[in-house]
Order: sequence, then C-alpha cells, then structure tokens
Amino acid sequence: MESLRHKTIHGLWWSFLQTVGVQGTRFIIGIVLARLLFPEQFGLIGMLTIFTAVAQVFLEGGFGAALIQKRDPTPTDISSIFYFNIVVGIFTAGFLCLASPWIAAFYSQPILAPLTRAFSLTIVINSFSLVPTTILEKEINFKALTKVSLVSSGLSGIIGIVMAISGFGVWSLAVQQISGSFFRVVIVWFLNDWRPTLVFNWASLKQMFGFGSRMMFSGLLNQIFNNIYLPVVGKFYSASDLGFFTRAISLEQLPSHTLSAMVGKVTFPVFASIQDDPVRLKRGLKKALTTLVLINFPVMIGLAAVSRPLILVFLTEKWEQSVPYLQLLSLAGATYALHLINLNLLQALGRSDLFLRLEILKKLLTVMNIVVTYRWGISAMICGEVILSIAAYYLNSYYTGILIGYPIWEQVRDIFPYLALSTLMGISVHAIGFLPFPNNWCLLITQIILGGLLYVSLCRLFRLEAFMEIWHIGWSKLSFYGAKI
Repeated sequence: MESLRHKTIHGLWWSFLQTVGVQGTRFIIGIVLARLLFPEQFGLIGMLTIFTAVAQVFLEGGFGAALIQKRDPTPTDISSIFYFNIVVGIFTAGFLCLASPWIAAFYSQPILAPLTRAFSLTIVINSFSLVPTTILEKEINFKALTKVSLVSSGLSGIIGIVMAISGFGVWSLAVQQISGSFFRVVIVWFLNDWRPTLVFNWASLKQMFGFGSRMMFSGLLNQIFNNIYLPVVGKFYSASDLGFFTRAISLEQLPSHTLSAMVGKVTFPVFASIQDDPVRLKRGLKKALTTLVLINFPVMIGLAAVSRPLILVFLTEKWEQSVPYLQLLSLAGATYALHLINLNLLQALGRSDLFLRLEILKKLLTVMNIVVTYRWGISAMICGEVILSIAAYYLNSYYTGILIGYPIWEQVRDIFPYLALSTLMGISVHAIGFLPFPNNWCLLITQIILGGLLYVSLCRLFRLEAFMEIWHIGWSKLSFYGAKI
C-alpha cells in the first residue's frame, strides 16, 4: 500500500510539473500567435478540430485504456496493439485525405482541403507514439512524459511563431501541430526502453477488444460531442466568430481540462491496481475528488471573474468578443473535473458498458441543447452547456454510488466547502474590477494576487482536509530541499 501511495504522489507531482510546464509553454506560444494572427485563421483550424479528434479516437481504438486496465499484458499483447495502430493510422489518414474536398465544401472554405490533407499526417505520426506513451502512463512514469511534452511543445511552438512572423498565416498553426506530433514520437521513443517484437496475434488483440471497443465508441462519442459546437458555429456563423469561440475554449481548457487530465492520468492506473478493494477505491476517489476541486473550483471561478482584463492584456482588444464566451465556459469547466473523475472509476473497474451507456445519454442531451439554443447565438448554447455539465455530474456519479457506495449526495457534502470558499473568492475578485485602476495590467495582477491570498487564507482558516495535506507535503518538500542545500 505504501509503495502505491508513493507512486501515486510521485506521479501526481510529475504530472503537475508536466501540466504547469506544458500549459505554461502553450499559453505563452498561444499569446504570441494570437497577436500575430487573426481570429478567422484560428477559426479555420477550429473547423477541422472535430475531424482530427475523431480520427485520433479511431487510431487508438480504445486499446490504450485496455492496456492500462489489463493486469499483466504480455509482449505479444503490446506489439499486436502497436502494429494495429499503425495500420489504422494509415487508413484513417487516407480517409481524411479523400474526404477533404467535402469538408471544404461543407464550410465553403476552399483552403480547408489542403489543410485537411496536411493534418492527416499527424494521424500517421501519432500512431507510432500511442503504445510507448501508454506504457509510460501504466508505469506512472510521468517524469519521462513531462520531458516529452515540454520539449515537443516548445520546439513546435517556436516553429509556429517563426512561420507566423514570416507571413505563413494559418499554415503556421498547421505546421505547429504536425511538428509537435513528430517531436513527441522521437522523444518518447528515446526515453522508452520498450521495443516491439516481430509478432502479431489476432487472438491477443481480440481479447482486449471487448473492453477497448466500448471505450473507443465512448471516446468517439465524447470527441464528437465535445467538439460538436465547432462545426455548428463554423456552419451558421463566421470564421471570425468561430475564432473568438475557439480562443475562449482554449483559455478555459488550459486550466480545467489539463488539471483534470493530470489527475485522471494518475488515478486511472492507480484505481485499476486496487479495483478489487471497494473500501480503498472509495477512499482514493474521495481524496482525488477533493484534491481536484481544491484547485479547479477557485481557478475556474477566478478565471470567470478576471476574463475581461485577462483577454485585453494578453490578446489585445481584437479578441474582446471572446470575453463573455470565456466567462460562461469557465462556469461549465468548474464541474468538468467532477464527472471526469467518476468516469475514471468506471474505466478502472472495467465497466466500459456503463461508461458507454452514460456517454450516449449525455450526448443526446447535448444534441437537444444545440437544437434548442443555436438560433439565439453562441452565448445561449454555452449557457445550455453550463446546465448540461451539472446534469452530467449527476449521471456519472450515479453508478459510483452503486458500485463503491459513494453516492452524489455524499460527494457534494465533501466538495461543498471548496465550492463555497471559491465562490466567495470569485465574488470578491469580481468586485475589485469596479475600483478605479490606471490600466488592465494593474487590475489583473491585483485581482490574481488578492484572490489567491484570500482563498489560501480561507482554506487555512477552515483547515480543509485536501488543502492541509498539500500544505504539509509542500512544507516537507521545502524542508527536504532546504536541508540538502
């Protein structure tokens, strides 16, 4: 148990460093590119997002999750998945190339045809990195994954910026993503000891296909509906409108999705390793949930409060239309972590059937939201998404209550103190915006500093469990490094 706890804490620490480092790098690069390029150019890339995301799901085929969930995969299992991914990657990329004229015609944007063919390269390239990356995740080796992500993001970002300065426009964004995939493959192979053997076994592949296929279909639904607003906005509104929307999404997902992914990457293999112990699972889920909301709630509510000065400072006035989108998306992002961590538990227990059932139900609700709200504008669709995010949490936690005895009312009881203190902090930060400041820089810095100090002080005052544990871990690490110095 202690070994697992150590691996979990170590994994979380390196996953945290990976997230902070990578997202910090991407944030800086995104700011520079947003200043160099125009909203409609980001909108063009946004039009392709749903197609590339769906292709990526087909590429993986759910075998990554199956490999992590399986207790003792053999070398034959791993090699078979590796070769299968490459074949699927080639066929998927070929299909994207063939479909490129129809994609361009759908949006009435001729440039999307060559852009789609260019993006198909990322599918083939990514097929070589899926298995080595999954192996590192299964081993909870996030130290290596941190190096992979940091170096690949940094190098590809530099290429994108240089091309943008040179006047390549939207192709700067395309080449940035393609080169990022290439660097990731090279580095992950360099840092990974695993090598495929010259063996392929259909029986081995079929054994994991039961779990993997349901996860693939669930992932397919998830990617389609996570990105379904992009083709709707791209079809019924302008490329610039989509650019404003995608920029707001990227800023919202910077903290919410990456933080959730950070914890999710670690908790999935940890939950899978204790899947036969409901008591430890419940304890582990509670700890993961409270730790996640300790950070996610104040960050997302705070982001909603500082949206205007944040965008004006970093992206300039040409992106001001993104402000209301970011405010609403931040509220939806506050609950994202809640239902994601519950879904992680279902995956770890091997209940991909329940996972799929939930995904289908939630996607039907998403379609209903789009049908009802799209005619009233982008903000109306996002408001509907906020309501849906709360409903998704209820649905995802339903089976958690059945399987391990941790129902939603008990979860809400555990997370409510963090929500209450975060809301109080957010109201205070928003109120600061009504005071006279010489410029947006001063306003933003004041809001962030005072908001952070207020939240930490409140958590310390009320001695919230998750906060106190992190507080003690932080002090112990500082003491350790201080002693070494």
